[in-house]
Amino acid sequence: MTTEAAMPESVLLRWVRAEGMAEIEQYRRAGGYDAARRAATELTPDQVIEMVAASGLRGKGGAGFPAAQKWKFIPKAAPVKYVVVNGDEGEPGTFKDRTLIEGCPHLLVEGILIAAVTIGARKVYIYLRREFYRGRRLLEAAIAQAREAGYVGERIFGSDHAVEIVVHSGAGAYIAGEETALLESLEGRRAMPRQRPPFPAQAGLYQQPTLVQNVETLCHLPVIVGLGPDRYKELGPPALFSVSGAVARPGVYEAPLGVTLRSLIFEHAGGMRPGRRFKAAFPGGSSSVFLTEADLDVKMDPDSLRQAGTMLGSAAVIVMDDSADMVEVMARAVEFYRDESCGKCTPCREGTVWIAQIFERILHGRGRTEDLALLDSIAAGMTGTCFCPLGESVPPGLVASLRLFRDEYERRIAVGAVHVC
Repeated sequence: MTTEAAMPESVLLRWVRAEGMAEIEQYRRAGGYDAARRAATELTPDQVIEMVAASGLRGKGGAGFPAAQKWKFIPKAAPVKYVVVNGDEGEPGTFKDRTLIEGCPHLLVEGILIAAVTIGARKVYIYLRREFYRGRRLLEAAIAQAREAGYVGERIFGSDHAVEIVVHSGAGAYIAGEETALLESLEGRRAMPRQRPPFPAQAGLYQQPTLVQNVETLCHLPVIVGLGPDRYKELGPPALFSVSGAVARPGVYEAPLGVTLRSLIFEHAGGMRPGRRFKAAFPGGSSSVFLTEADLDVKMDPDSLRQAGTMLGSAAVIVMDDSADMVEVMARAVEFYRDESCGKCTPCREGTVWIAQIFERILHGRGRTEDLALLDSIAAGMTGTCFCPLGESVPPGLVASLRLFRDEYERRIAVGAVHVC
């Protein structure tokens, strides 16, 4: 990880694919923990932050906020600071964080150490999705190995830094992936978003300055510090994409940020299933807006996708072929958000239920032509009025489906009306 010559084409997945990376000795033989040692013993916090800034690293959990900027918000003089790792990964279609944790837990531990020593945090909590039982066992074993090696605990790497890491199982709620709801859950309360400001960087866990970062984001840090930001950017910069659905080879793929949707589907994931044609895809999980055949050459990066009217989110590419019923697809997405709404705000709590009821009516042959206008109206009422991104995720995709696949809605309603008569 520390030399350019040792860097293969794959940056992150090379650690996952290599044998024995759950064991610290194998990880160290491949250059593991060299970057964390540098951060703890050679580099100043400002130098590390500038490296991260120069790399252009953005958060990989959904918001895409510049990582270095987030670090700079943490008050340097605060006596108590925390790092919280968001490993909840509840977005439908997303499985890259799980892949990293189960394939090479030491990569995450090293990234955590770099972040902790840089902002001056002595305590780190990994909030892990409850269903990741194997991941938890592997992470706890990796932390124990790192502690025995002197990388976790007091005076890590022989420096003056002390870092403790605790793994915490999540509460089984999608909303806990929202950073302030995650903090509420971590403190023992129901996972419900907090009012902001204050932001976690000023008053987060236990009302102390807190850096909340996604698993993949932290896994990039050893690469950035080890190779340097210039070389890192030359390699893409690299990004992980969870590709699922109607493709020949579903899986996690590493590609340069800005790879086209066409390349991801037809080169990396092996194209569509035999005999099928591409119809649509969520580029960033079900929270994002569909892309269609006309969008296959869009670049998969936050800015390009924003210009295309959608978002990269957690880079979960869910692909649908020409056999997909887009009314059923949208109905299933709405049902998910209805069930996962925390109920804190009225537009989300009530709006998702109303929309789900209309879809149920349409799918069971009782749809009415005026239902389409009603769906548009409810979506408009939810836009910009929800407390957190969960409710705000529903209207864009719904409105886009009504525009792009309106004939499918109308056909459903027409067939239902005939059947009822």
